[in-house]
Amino acid sequence: MISLGINIDHVATIRNARGEEHPYPYIAAKNAIKSGANSITIHLREDRRHINDKDLKIISSIKNIPLNLEMAATNQMLKIALKYKPNYVCIVPEKREEITTEGGLNIKKNNKKLKYIIKKLNNSNIRTSLFINPSIKDIKLANSIGTKCIELHTGKISNLVKRKKNYVNEFNKIKKSAKFADSINLEVHAGHGLDYKTTKILRKIPEITEYNIGHFIIGESIEFSLRKVIKKFIKILKK
Repeated sequence: MISLGINIDHVATIRNARGEEHPYPYIAAKNAIKSGANSITIHLREDRRHINDKDLKIISSIKNIPLNLEMAATNQMLKIALKYKPNYVCIVPEKREEITTEGGLNIKKNNKKLKYIIKKLNNSNIRTSLFINPSIKDIKLANSIGTKCIELHTGKISNLVKRKKNYVNEFNKIKKSAKFADSINLEVHAGHGLDYKTTKILRKIPEITEYNIGHFIIGESIEFSLRKVIKKFIKILKK
């Protein structure tokens, strides 16, 4: 079973442009699940540039929405996660000046902190993944600190595909990483920059069991509706 997670951060981006309440991220979350998505992802950034604490409170309280909280590896975010208890957490690198997440975690540099946070979340029955580059070295490090799941950064292959450049080397790197992670019993997810074409390409890697997609889906939905875009991705993942 291949899962589709929908990131609704940019519904909040549109809302925040006017400083008002509409559109409502929780309504988008409900509609995504009704349309066949398996989970909802929100990234509660430290600067609250899109999703805010109120969004997290509302969405985490809706029982039929499996929630994946993306967060930085900080004590403040750990405290928030333990308070609201999302179904899943994905720990991501975060820099205030970046427009979007630029790469995977530096596990070696943040080893002790990540190990502590993963242990706390595991003890609270929150499935925790680490957002990492497709690298055997990083997968070994992730496994060594207790994570049960990884999400491979697909930004590079996505950019190559969009620019009609040769993506074979990056595809093979992701494929090799996914196979190795699966061989040591790590659940493998993929995310960042994905659109229809890149998702079709990565779907050839059976070890990837979940795709998390946000910006493209929200943008495409303006023209074609959220329901139709989600249905199209579900069709791709079922092949």
